[in-house]
Amino acid sequence: MSERPGPTTRVRIREITGSEARDRRDDLATEEPLEIRLQSGRERRTAAITMRTPGHDFELAAGFLHGEGIAEPGEIAAIGYCTDEDVQPEARYNVVTVRLNTPIPDLPALERHFLTSSACGICGSASLDALRHRCSPVAPPELGLTQEVLYGLPYRLRESQGVFGKTGGLHAAGLFSAGGELVATREDVGRHNAVDKLVGWAGLRGELPLAANVLMVSGRASYEIMQKALAAGIPVVCAVSAPSSLAVDLAREFGMTLVGFLRGERCNVYAGMERIKVA
Repeated sequence: MSERPGPTTRVRIREITGSEARDRRDDLATEEPLEIRLQSGRERRTAAITMRTPGHDFELAAGFLHGEGIAEPGEIAAIGYCTDEDVQPEARYNVVTVRLNTPIPDLPALERHFLTSSACGICGSASLDALRHRCSPVAPPELGLTQEVLYGLPYRLRESQGVFGKTGGLHAAGLFSAGGELVATREDVGRHNAVDKLVGWAGLRGELPLAANVLMVSGRASYEIMQKALAAGIPVVCAVSAPSSLAVDLAREFGMTLVGFLRGERCNVYAGMERIKVA
């Protein structure tokens, strides 16, 4: 039986400092493929193949299926690593089978190509029209964030990134309360995977929607991240870097609060200013 891959991989490198060179070991963020398979009765289909950092794979699968509108957490009967004969032993931990208690949906009808990468996330069908058919606006702006809480989110997220501290090569997504307390955090080479892992964690615990929480991401705020947050009912998304134009459109369309360039004691609010309390 193969050994389960870890979130980091150790390699030997040649480090050059000034005019001196030395050999040493370095920790890299592990990147390996994960195939997500669906099973219902005797029917089996592949839903996605993504490049990810091993760890929290079941949460990643559950979060991905929820975010894409394929299967809700309540429709999942079991999740496990695949032991089918077509999977080589060394690849066992790179294939996850999600057993549904409902029929497998018609994946082609989703008009998506579920071959993803850690860099770009899900490709295709990035339109607000597609979301209007399956998502409703988030809860009214009862949740409010003070400036102090807002400015502290990047620091709390960074402090929780254990693997990033070793490798310097992972994205993170953190779930916070309105008071700024860290609820959960997940890391991955793919920023979208980190969000899927977080949403999957909540979904498998029966805690969706996350109407009282804030999502903080370590990179930019893309359409895909906003889509996943909307599907999870998260009203506020904060990012260290910039949002895309479509991310802003989505936030304004569905009543979400979107904060970008959250660094130090400054930020830009692109939508939903009513949830931010300015002294």
